[in-house]
Amino acid sequence: MEVISPTEISAEESIDIHNKKYVNNIFFTSNDSLESIGQMLDGANNFHPNIKLVRQIGRSVPFLDVFIQNSNGALITSVYHKAAAESYVVQFGPDHPGHIFGNTVDTAIMIAVRYSTTLSQFEEVRKMKLMFLYNG
Repeated sequence: MEVISPTEISAEESIDIHNKKYVNNIFFTSNDSLESIGQMLDGANNFHPNIKLVRQIGRSVPFLDVFIQNSNGALITSVYHKAAAESYVVQFGPDHPGHIFGNTVDTAIMIAVRYSTTLSQFEEVRKMKLMFLYNG
């Protein structure tokens, strides 16, 4: 089973229906052949000139903020940060209230818990939180 992330439609390529912009990101898994998947995606690409499907086919793919891996038929997820995007910024300046620091770290932990498949991944993120708290 391959993990497939076939589409990211940018705002410039979105479909304008009744003066509303629709931007979609999808992924799916399939046991079909690459040929049949390719035919389906080609048909979708030809459906409308503003639709452009980007294919990523493999055992692991990044999708939005999640990294999805196929490990012997089981999908494993973890947090994914795009290389070009900034990570979380934790304010250490004296002019920021203390709760800002805590909220930023707590939010990062909650995202990691929701996106992580295994306890070991969560434990790794929890160690980072403790490091932030000890150094903050």
